[in-house]
Amino acid sequence: MTDAVQHLNLPPGPLDRHTINADPASLPVLARLTAEHGDIVCIHSKDRPHPSFFLNDPEHIRQVLIGNHGNYVKGVGFERVKMLLGNGIITSDGEFWRRQRTMMQPAFGRGSVARLSINVRDHNRELVPEWGKLADAGTTLNITAAMSHYGLEVILRSIFSTDLPRLVRESSPFAFLAEDPTRDIRTVLKVRELGRVILDCIRARRASGDRPYDFLSLFLDARDKKTGAAMSDEELLDELKTLIIAGHETSAGTLNWTWYLLHHHPDVKARLLEEIAARLPGSSWKYEEVMALDYMPRVLKETLRLYPPVWLFSRRAVGADRLGDYDVPAGAHIFISPYLFHRNARYWPEPERFDPERFAAPDAEEKERLHFIPFSAGSRRCAGEFFSFVEMQVHLAMLAPLYDLACVSEAPMSIDPAINLRSQSGIMMRISRRLPVASPT
Repeated sequence: MTDAVQHLNLPPGPLDRHTINADPASLPVLARLTAEHGDIVCIHSKDRPHPSFFLNDPEHIRQVLIGNHGNYVKGVGFERVKMLLGNGIITSDGEFWRRQRTMMQPAFGRGSVARLSINVRDHNRELVPEWGKLADAGTTLNITAAMSHYGLEVILRSIFSTDLPRLVRESSPFAFLAEDPTRDIRTVLKVRELGRVILDCIRARRASGDRPYDFLSLFLDARDKKTGAAMSDEELLDELKTLIIAGHETSAGTLNWTWYLLHHHPDVKARLLEEIAARLPGSSWKYEEVMALDYMPRVLKETLRLYPPVWLFSRRAVGADRLGDYDVPAGAHIFISPYLFHRNARYWPEPERFDPERFAAPDAEEKERLHFIPFSAGSRRCAGEFFSFVEMQVHLAMLAPLYDLACVSEAPMSIDPAINLRSQSGIMMRISRRLPVASPT
C-alpha cells in the first residue's frame, strides 16, 4: 500500500491479500468478503499496486456505470478479451468507443431487429423436424451444446445472410466456437484465422455494392455523423468478431439455463405453455405477437437474474472519486458481480428462488432499473440486448409447445464462472413430443 493510499478513507476489507479475476477461485472469495465486510469492500493484492473495490450496493454501482462513468474505463481482465475480440465495442474506450457505438446502434433498433428476426424464425423452423427425429428416436439432447449451435447459427445468418452458404460450403470455419467452450490462447489463434475469412467477406461485400439486409450491410453503410467516414475493414472485422462471439454466447447461455430451470419448475413451465397456447395459437403468429407476451420475458429475466452471462466485470478509476463515505484513488480497480448483486437479499428476497413473478410486482420497473444488471447499465449497456430477447423468445415460442425437455439427472448443475458464466458441464435432457395444449375458448 502506498503512502498516499494509507491516508485515504478506504472501505473495510480483509487483511490478507487477494488478486481478483474472472475465474472460479474469485467467486467464493468475493461472496465471503461481502458477507464479512458489507456491500463495498477494499481488497489489496500482491500483484497490483492500486487497491481493488468490490461493489455490491446499487448506488455505488450506478455511480461507476452511470453517474460518473466518464471517470471509469475498462479494467483488468479486458486485456484477455481484447486478445480474442480485438478493439470492438466491448473492449474499446473513449472517443473511439463512442464513435463506434453511435454508428452501430441503429442496426440494433427495434425496427431493424424486426426485419432481422426472419433469420431467427427460419432457423427455428428447421429445428422443429430435427428435434422431432431426436424425440422419435429416444435420443438424449445435450441442450448446452444445442443452444450454443443455435445461438451461433442465428447470429451468423443475421450478419452474413446470403454470403453464409458460400462461407460454410465445405466446412464451417465458425463451428469451433460452438463446439469448444474454452477461451484460451488456442482459441485466440483460431479466431485470428477466422478473421481472414471474415475480412475477405467484408472486402467482397464492400466491392460488390450488394446490400442484403443484415448486420454486415448495416455496418458497412453506417457513417460517422461528425465526419461522414465509414468504418475501415479492420474496424468492421473487430466489431463482427465481437458480435459473433459475445452475441451468440449470451443467448446460448441464457437458453441453456432456461431449459434447465423449466424442468426443475414445472409450475413455471405450465404457465409459460398456457401463455403460448392462449396468445400464439397455431404456428402462424406474427413477430409483434411473440414480442408482446408478458410471462415469457419474465421467465427470461429471472433466468438472467440467477445466471447473468458475465458474472464479473471490472473498471479502472482514471481520476480520484468518492463512493459514499469512501475515497477512490486514481488507478483503483473496481469489480462488480451481477451474479452476486442479483443474489443480494437486501434487494431480492429469497434470492436463490426462481420466481418470474418478481418482474410483475408493483415495484418491478424500479427494481429492474436499480438492481438488475445482466447486460451492464448506462452507456455501456449491451447494444444487442433486444436482439437477444427476440432470439430467445422466438425459440421458446416455437419449440416449447412441441417438445418436452427433461433433465436426465436431477442433481443440481454447478456453474463454471470463467469469463462467461456457463454450466459446469453439458446439461443432458430427454426430449419427447408434447401433447398439444388446447387454447382457451
